[in-house]
Amino acid sequence: MRKKYLKISKRFFVASLVALITLGVSACGKDEVKETTTNAESESEEPDIVFATAVYDEKKGVVVRVTPGFTGDAKEVFVIKDADGNVVPITDAKVVADTNITFTLGEEMDLYGEYTINYGNVTHSILLPVLYSREEFEDAYTYEGEDLGATWTKDATAFKLWAPTATAVSINFYESGDESADDLISTFDMTADVNGTWKAIKNGNLDGTYYTYSVTVKGSTVEACDPYARATGVNGKRAMVIDLDATNPEGWEADTNPNAGINITDAILYELHIRDLSSDESSGITNTGKFIGLTETGTTTADGISTGLDYLKDLGITHLHILPMYDYGSVDESKLNNPQFNWGYDPVNYNVPEGSYSTDPSDGAVRVKEAKEMVMSLHNAGISVVMDVVYNHVYNAEEFCFNKIVPGYFSRISDYGVYSAGSGCGNDTASERNMVSKYIVDSVVYWANEYHIDGFRFDLAGLIDTDTLNKAIEKVHETHPDVIFYAEGWDMKTDVTKKGYTLATQSNSTLIPEMSFFNDYYRDTLKGGDNSKGYATGNPAGYNAVKNMIKGYVSWSKNPSQTINYASCHDGYTIFDKITSTNSSATMAEKIAMNKLSAAMVMTSQGTPFIMSGEEMLRSKVNADGSFSSNSYKSPDSVNSLKWSTLSDAAYMDVHDYYKGLIAFRKAHAGLRMMTADEVNANLTVMSDTPAKVVACHIKGGANGETSKGLFVIYNGTSSEATVTLPAGNWTIYINEEKAGTTALGTANATVNVAKVSAMVLVQE
Repeated sequence: MRKKYLKISKRFFVASLVALITLGVSACGKDEVKETTTNAESESEEPDIVFATAVYDEKKGVVVRVTPGFTGDAKEVFVIKDADGNVVPITDAKVVADTNITFTLGEEMDLYGEYTINYGNVTHSILLPVLYSREEFEDAYTYEGEDLGATWTKDATAFKLWAPTATAVSINFYESGDESADDLISTFDMTADVNGTWKAIKNGNLDGTYYTYSVTVKGSTVEACDPYARATGVNGKRAMVIDLDATNPEGWEADTNPNAGINITDAILYELHIRDLSSDESSGITNTGKFIGLTETGTTTADGISTGLDYLKDLGITHLHILPMYDYGSVDESKLNNPQFNWGYDPVNYNVPEGSYSTDPSDGAVRVKEAKEMVMSLHNAGISVVMDVVYNHVYNAEEFCFNKIVPGYFSRISDYGVYSAGSGCGNDTASERNMVSKYIVDSVVYWANEYHIDGFRFDLAGLIDTDTLNKAIEKVHETHPDVIFYAEGWDMKTDVTKKGYTLATQSNSTLIPEMSFFNDYYRDTLKGGDNSKGYATGNPAGYNAVKNMIKGYVSWSKNPSQTINYASCHDGYTIFDKITSTNSSATMAEKIAMNKLSAAMVMTSQGTPFIMSGEEMLRSKVNADGSFSSNSYKSPDSVNSLKWSTLSDAAYMDVHDYYKGLIAFRKAHAGLRMMTADEVNANLTVMSDTPAKVVACHIKGGANGETSKGLFVIYNGTSSEATVTLPAGNWTIYINEEKAGTTALGTANATVNVAKVSAMVLVQE
């Protein structure tokens, strides 16, 4: 079987992927999904029958769906032919419900061949089963080498491409990275090599030379970018050979993770879009919307308040979570004089920095160099870098380079030619296939190695298999043990192409123990669901859930190391907009109290705290009509930008100072940062004698290295002041309704009065 498979698949393949339905996406998961249908070809202007689908099922035969109204003997009037025009015998035909016809064949079809079905003047291709996930294909064509892509030296560049279904491959060399430029230098043939790879060596120093691959499959040739491209020209259409060492900033060899050695629960995660940081005129940042905007120091508002990098350093965060910074498709890099915005959850080239964030997208080396300069500047400021990665889908599945080179391999496509679209973006990644899994692992490792990335946040990881993510974590940790991993673990509906694979959902968290997950249970308990209030936003009814939250417990994981606690992120209302929209009659002071309580809960619960950029300055996303935006993925800068000038308002600065104090306090007290359920159970007690709907816990001295004699944390989400009984001894207050930090605010013993809608934290010293 294997020998026959190899012989046939070298000549043919992929007839199974002549898709009837192809989906492309111009903006992920939001509102722009394109759908096109390929209809039957016909010489007749008015065919008396139109095919909807024609699919070969190995058990049933050829199953055809046609328009209603067919009558007659299907066995006699339909003809099935192979690629050479030979007729395939039909032994039986059954018509079901006037629209479905099943043909039993006199011989098996060659699954690697090409067939059509004819009715009069109407001809339609027959879809064959997708074979990529079968054991025979995976055994024959899994390549484990680490040399895919272009490997540069000053004397020659070696090219290696995985294209197992191709009959010919060549490299096209160009003078520029502009796809529209007619500047072909030469074409160079590649040679078939092991496990479906193709190789070539081109002598000379090719640094800065742009290239594409021309790949011929079943007689049709397509041109595509290199899936393993390290640099590209404008809009990522042409790859570029690059001397990566030449892009390293001075001192890069000594650059390291400034927070190496800490646990994930020690991290303070701060989520930021590159453009949001600098696009408001009050930022004082020169390089608006650029990587190097995060290298500028000394930037201030008109009133002299620090912004940008200096601000982040002063705030005290440990990790900056950057929304997608790889090359994505929704921004036209050739039109940067026209401000454009997108979150970037629409991947085009996974291993290339986004060109619109560079000062020159037409030069592939510039984006690489400037991304490294940004990382190094953040490291020098004591801030680690987390990269938001989106391996679960691509911008346009049909145009994605991997799918063009090996038609449909990267995506989950049914035997009927339909893309699985659990992502909401028109396509899902087939991570369970060996070479897709390898690609994801290779990509994550590359960013950790080449760009010194300190953490990865996986978008919609519930569409990716646990094996792939465990491999990525293991491989990265071999050389970078301090890199952290967390993800969205929502349970998505997707059509996995292999049996025996589990997906990286919250409910499967035990299968991927070094991955943390966003805790939506925490979020919704704290601030409420879509149209409701939560414990911190005016409805303390969920106080029993808060008792689990404070311990870092959730149904899918008892270990606080796996829970990412947050009130808001880029997707959804900001916490302040949520408070405002559900408490329309509240005063500004009352809304600020709710914001402070939500922040205090996030910062003093067990687990890892996550802050959306601008939360600490009461960030609001206001549309032109005055409504709040809950999905600003392509809204203008006026909606998305950080409004630095608001910090000139004393009320806004007061909230900023409160967040800064919470961060400092959390860093000073290891008892808030336990990693395991066993530690929590041994050291944290939720109090049973608190007033109604008030939650409090006592943390023992020494817990997780806690240097004090104990901590006492209180949340009061009610509308009344509460008197809470304290454990025996004298206690010092460090967090109350007004201030937070490492400076004492007062003392208490026996009992303490806690203001309405506030938190209080005391330390026994």
